[in-house]
Amino acid sequence: MIALASLLAAVASPPQEVVQAPPQAFAVRAKTLYTMAGPPVRDGVVVIRGGKIAAVGKVAVPDGLEVVDAAVAMPGLIDAHSTVGLTGVFNVPQDQDQLEKSSPMQPELRALDAYHPRDPLVEWVRGLGVTSLHTGHGPGALISGQTMVVKTHGRNVDVDVLKPLAMVAVTLADSGRSRDGKAPGTRAKSVAMLREQLLAAQAYAARRARDDDVDVDLGMETLAKVLAKEVPLLVTAHRAHDLASALRVADEFDVEVVLDGAAEAYLMLPRIAAAGCWVLPHPAMSRTRGDLENGTMELAKLLAAADVPFAMQSGFEAYVPKTRVVLWEAGISVMHGLAYDKAMRALTVDAARMCGVDDRVGTLEAGKDADLALFDGDPFEYTSHCLGVVIDGVRYLGSGR
Repeated sequence: MIALASLLAAVASPPQEVVQAPPQAFAVRAKTLYTMAGPPVRDGVVVIRGGKIAAVGKVAVPDGLEVVDAAVAMPGLIDAHSTVGLTGVFNVPQDQDQLEKSSPMQPELRALDAYHPRDPLVEWVRGLGVTSLHTGHGPGALISGQTMVVKTHGRNVDVDVLKPLAMVAVTLADSGRSRDGKAPGTRAKSVAMLREQLLAAQAYAARRARDDDVDVDLGMETLAKVLAKEVPLLVTAHRAHDLASALRVADEFDVEVVLDGAAEAYLMLPRIAAAGCWVLPHPAMSRTRGDLENGTMELAKLLAAADVPFAMQSGFEAYVPKTRVVLWEAGISVMHGLAYDKAMRALTVDAARMCGVDDRVGTLEAGKDADLALFDGDPFEYTSHCLGVVIDGVRYLGSGR
């Protein structure tokens, strides 16, 4: 009876808030240190104080400072697009908040309000070197909602968030079109509805500029930020003609777009390069079917050769596993011709720049956040293990994944 009473009390009690120990002063010493702000450093050291990097490079470890050793240390990995935290680990309706289907366009939906920082999937990707996520609403609706950038501490979203509104997710791929007679049912309808919504946002912004008493529309407020180039559109598209539609909309409304997936981007590399937009190549190991039937594991290599800026993502699939491991996808891209240094950049400094958080993360430099990933060997070698990460000077070590 006592055991049963204890169990019932535990079930009835609310979950306790995660209490995070304050960051400590210590040093990381690595046989190979990738700062991503310069060439690799052999036998390099990172000195960490107050959650920030105090010194980095061929520096001495201050007397009395604890040392963490690794074969390889690098900036914490940044997953440049995922749905982790909205997509849960169990893949059941109760932990799937990445897509709301009651309307085809809902730009007002905030990732901040749906993110579950303590979902085991957050801890899982952290154990594989990911310290920051660009995550939020996924593909599957014409405008599915917002994305954000968040650290993978797993405390609460209000303290872990780096950028509450990063992008607005748009789907011009097949998954964004309806099959039950509802709009949008075709490519032309999808683009027409998107254009109409942006035109409505232009008119709304003009009214708000003239009259402060205009009723606030949360969706229009979000799209007004897109029109002001404060927030990009994250456009999921794979077919070349869908990618072309995204670029036409960007030109017509003078907005910034990030092309997500872009399986057939290799068919129009000069046009994408001229547009100067970022591309998030689909995960190298994605199933090549449907819109992705012409996908290639060499996409990242082809983008690099054409000087198209890109970053690595774990992405989203409607089918299990729904999210992938960005480190492994980068390794496969290296195996298929992507230069090692380009892959490292796409996981760190370039991902940080694309997300607009490179003032804090992406490189190991004095004054930046102490976010590191530690490995016992080459990060792209499957037999290597991630020893853990450091986030804001807080250690999450010992996963050995």
